[in-house]
This record gives sequence, C-alpha cells and structure tokens, in this order.
Amino acid sequence: MTDHDPTDQSALAALRERAEHGDRYAVNELIGLATELGDMSELRRLADAGNADATDELIQLAGEQGDLAELRRLSDGGNATAIDELIELATEEDHLDELRRLADGGNATAAEQLAERTAE
Repeated sequence: MTDHDPTDQSALAALRERAEHGDRYAVNELIGLATELGDMSELRRLADAGNADATDELIQLAGEQGDLAELRRLSDGGNATAIDELIELATEEDHLDELRRLADGGNATAAEQLAERTAE
C-alpha cells in the first residue's frame, strides 16, 4: 500500500482481525476499504483465500491500473473474468505478445484480436 493515512492502516488491521474471526460484514467492509484505497495486496490476499468479491474487485482494479502481471496471474489460474479483462487491456495497449500468448493457449477471442491488430 502507498502512503495512506495511519487511520486507514488501523481500520484495515481492525477489519482484518474481525474478518479472520468469521465476521462476514467485516470481510465485506475490508474489501470495500481495500478497493477504495487501491490496496491490491489486501485484495490479492482475500482473493487468494477464495473470496469471489475480492477477486472481482482485484480484477477491476488491476484493469484500471493497467496491471498486466496481476491479470495474467489470475487468468493463468483459470479466472474467465480476468482472461476477458486481460484481453481487453492487451488489445487497448497493443500488447501483441500477450495476445499471442493467450491465442497460442487456445483463446479464440485473443486470436481474433491479434488477427485484427496485425492486419491493421
């Protein structure tokens, strides 16, 4: 996380503790706060623990921040939404190598985007 207010850190710590004790409301609040702060590491931690909402927020944030590596990590894990976001970002930013990698892996959408980009 970048230079955020120490109260943000305190709030995250308190929510994290409640969430670890099974408080679903705290988990949702933690996801919301991490999203608001752009805290990809917190969202990644929650997503890796199996929280679908955190995964969705992480994908959206990674797309907004142009984080190909995070989207690649999630898409390589089989997340269809991450794959779609990765293709969209790679297309927008002309990352032909990424589109080629996905197309070589059998992704028809990436292959179509690559064909369009290389034909231009």
